[in-house]
Amino acid sequence: MPTTTKIRPRTLVRASGGPRYAVALAVDALGTGLLRPFLLLYGVTVLRLSAPATGIAMTLGIVVGLVCMPAVGRWLDRGARSTVVAASMLVRALGVALLLSTPAGHVWLFATAALLLGIGNQAWPAAHAALVATVAHGRDRDAALAAGRALRNAGLGVGALIATACLAGGTTALQALAAVTGLACLVSAALAWSIRLHARPAAAPAEDKTDGPAPRMRALLAANVVYVFCLNVPEIALPLVLVTQLHASPVWSAAIFVANTVLVVTLQVPLTVLMSRFPRRHVLALAGVVLAASYLGFLAATSLGHGWGAPAVAAVSVVCTIGEIIYAGSATALVTALAPPHVLGRALARFELSTGFGLAVSPAAITALAPHGAAALWGSLAAATLVSASAVATEKDQGARLSGYRPRTRAGS
Repeated sequence: MPTTTKIRPRTLVRASGGPRYAVALAVDALGTGLLRPFLLLYGVTVLRLSAPATGIAMTLGIVVGLVCMPAVGRWLDRGARSTVVAASMLVRALGVALLLSTPAGHVWLFATAALLLGIGNQAWPAAHAALVATVAHGRDRDAALAAGRALRNAGLGVGALIATACLAGGTTALQALAAVTGLACLVSAALAWSIRLHARPAAAPAEDKTDGPAPRMRALLAANVVYVFCLNVPEIALPLVLVTQLHASPVWSAAIFVANTVLVVTLQVPLTVLMSRFPRRHVLALAGVVLAASYLGFLAATSLGHGWGAPAVAAVSVVCTIGEIIYAGSATALVTALAPPHVLGRALARFELSTGFGLAVSPAAITALAPHGAAALWGSLAAATLVSASAVATEKDQGARLSGYRPRTRAGS
């Protein structure tokens, strides 16, 4: 299996879809960061909705948005690539437009806007991964996926910082931020559509053809539901533990979140390239071991109590972020390597369904376990993650093709 031994910026940009697509990703991420962290605040302050009603509407938008994934998978399997990416961005632009036109107190219009935003957010990862898998091959594809994640996190972080600085402007500032978000989605959709990339898996060389069904990946999909909890640890679990159990300043939570973002942006590509020396499945299993070790580290850190507890939690969070980076750099790449070209879209859609489900249930699971003590929270997460890592390591790749494939592409479709 070929490995990527060094980072070549020009090759990385080309493997990620080209300069125009990279600009589209950056604009989209920056615009999304302006509104996405403050959507709840928009519903409460601008639309005068109650916090519970706003939260329920947002949750329904995310969950119902998952229903669109099978259709997205079938669309991708018909060869669409840049069109699906652009559509996911355009749907979010429509959601923002509806949000801006919603009168105060109209919870159902807000819920519809949240649904459109949820559909766009759920569809984008699968569409982006399919596009990268079409233009990049082998370990260059893994590095390109990692670069896309790093770029997106950087854009989201910068957008959130800009929005935070603007919040002093009150409801007018929130409406302006939403308008800029909608404009960014429209610009990025136009840029993504303009590359006009369409895959033709059926026209691949004979030696690359595979007519089998989509791989089941049952253990991988089930494990991914547990793995994805790590994405909500810096945002939900650690602030909850630091504030309610260790009685630490909220500054610790903010510092950990910023450090997590910086580490992902700076280390996602180098670590993914480093791990390219090993099989993707082994790397994903290793990610589970690292995450489980960090959860046990959090358990030990919280036992230190007030004083040393918060600095210890911050130190262990670095280990957790390393596990997250290894997981993110190997999971989607493994799915693209396992799936035959003609069912790549459906395989990615299944994977994103498991990701979305994990993201939806993890806040409830974390907040339900936390009141029962640190052992219940971190011990349960560590045990579940270790079981998941074992399942990933032992699952057989029946009929899978682990080498990169090279489907033909054509422009102008």
